[in-house]
Amino acid sequence: MSQPSPEVYESGRGMDAHNKVMRELRGERDETYDPHEPTRVWIDEDNTPSGVYQSLTIILNTGGCRWARAGGCTMCGYVAESVEDGSVEHEALMDQIQVCLDHEAEEKSGLIKIYTSGSFLDEREVPAETRKAIAETFSDRERIVVESLPDFVQEDRVRDFVDVGLETDVAVGLETANDRVRHDCVNKYFDFADFEDAALEAKEAGAGVKAYLLMKPPFLSEGEAVQDMKDSIRACADVEGCHTVSMNPCNVQRYTMVDQLHFRGGYRPPWMWSICDVLESTADADAIVVSDPVGHGSDRGPHNCGECDDLVQEAIKDFDLRQDPSVFSEVSCECEHTWEEVVARETSYNLPLAE
Repeated sequence: MSQPSPEVYESGRGMDAHNKVMRELRGERDETYDPHEPTRVWIDEDNTPSGVYQSLTIILNTGGCRWARAGGCTMCGYVAESVEDGSVEHEALMDQIQVCLDHEAEEKSGLIKIYTSGSFLDEREVPAETRKAIAETFSDRERIVVESLPDFVQEDRVRDFVDVGLETDVAVGLETANDRVRHDCVNKYFDFADFEDAALEAKEAGAGVKAYLLMKPPFLSEGEAVQDMKDSIRACADVEGCHTVSMNPCNVQRYTMVDQLHFRGGYRPPWMWSICDVLESTADADAIVVSDPVGHGSDRGPHNCGECDDLVQEAIKDFDLRQDPSVFSEVSCECEHTWEEVVARETSYNLPLAE
């Protein structure tokens, strides 16, 4: 299996050059974070193979993604929110879990979703002791999602959750089914074959897989990004055990290459019409396909003209829960014509064509 190393390509070029830039950008941060407080926690609703659940989403504050410390993905600023010294003790992580439990108040969520700035199944971030304790803590719930890069998806680690009676899903940040786009635009080191191996490992443990895709990484035009997502969703749906595909439209985060490009006028987050187009055209894929645009309607998040963004967001949320593509016929705006021209005319060497 591929290993996260800056030497994937020849020295000074490709991934090595991306990593050098990313390390310099991440070195600009000066914030500090409390290891006893989670990065974020919120309650929402999610569609799963077992139906729609109230979900408790937890982002644990850990020592950070090891790939990000080598340089990392061009769009991801989450490592900048991690604890400075690179590790968090078991007791502090369990304190974070307690904060999240307190956030629920009286009504327990049937679905628990746990993320870190890197990989929950990486024992450098979350020790085995903590992983087992978290599994026991949530053993009275129905379903759990834990996020990990493919390298750390190992049967014994996943079984900690399956064995306490939880329907378990491993969420993998695949970003795209296209290896060239993943390597050159996202700066992620593994191949699609590694995702397939991780899905097999999860299946052996009795778990399913949820693929996370990234709509419009840097260096793709709007049309290229749309086609990449359509192809990627269908490729993921064909992988045995992958029952859900979550398409995440890129947003502009601090301390990233995307942020630098956006500041210089070289990057525009995706149009929300693009999200609708992809969801509508892949509604027949053999998987649940969802999207949760972060920062919609803002300059640094997926947006249209500003007038229709909230209505389109509502349609996307409705589709996520009902998987009914007809919801998109209920929203329209004059800016859809501009989006159509952008998709038809924008190229990767003259983007963005329109704001």
